[in-house]
Amino acid sequence: MTTPKQLLVPAAARNNAEWCAAMSRSHGLAGEFGPQAWAAPSRTPLRYPDAVTLVPGADPAVLAARIDTAAPGASVKDSFTDLDLTEFGFQVLFEAQWIHRPASAPAIASDISWDVAGDPDSLRAWALAWDDGDGNADLFRTELLDDPATFVLAGQSVDGRVVAGAVASRSDQVVGISNVFALDGGLDLAWPVVLDAVHQLFPTLPAVGYEQGEDLAAAVRHGFEPVGPLRIWLYG
Repeated sequence: MTTPKQLLVPAAARNNAEWCAAMSRSHGLAGEFGPQAWAAPSRTPLRYPDAVTLVPGADPAVLAARIDTAAPGASVKDSFTDLDLTEFGFQVLFEAQWIHRPASAPAIASDISWDVAGDPDSLRAWALAWDDGDGNADLFRTELLDDPATFVLAGQSVDGRVVAGAVASRSDQVVGISNVFALDGGLDLAWPVVLDAVHQLFPTLPAVGYEQGEDLAAAVRHGFEPVGPLRIWLYG
């Protein structure tokens, strides 16, 4: 499937919002898709935004009113870097780039086997490896296993340990890739096994995501191209 270039950022933004919605649902939080943005009225899980814009030109006042700003910490993913939320108490936290890799791009060989986490034990093993001792493994709850669009990809060593992985989120036009990690060898070890899994699971869908800094450079080395900027705003 080929997505026209001018539609890649809207498709990536929608896909990312759907993943944020799935993560929020797994924590018992209900967000809502509107014509301009997805937003959650209660504070979302750690590292996940309270709102994601879906189209350029979203109304900042309407968007700010849809999320919880009773205390510092709310965040907005400005998918098209065209918002100014300063008058509502937000400041820019960071900027990044949406990325895209065509479905037709050559597969990258990996000698690491992979599987999709399909039960609580395998999801927990993946989460502990992803967390690597930071204390946030509980972010990934077993309710994610019931989401038909969410695929937790686990790269495994010969003795069955999870050594790399990512989350793949399928939508109509694209598959989003997030939470890419490797315990050793960095993202240059992770990307081949992740892309092998994505290519086998979704051979006709282009891959999208967003990265910044060295993580963006690693994605580019593995066949992604930047297709547009995004900005994260933080309240308080």
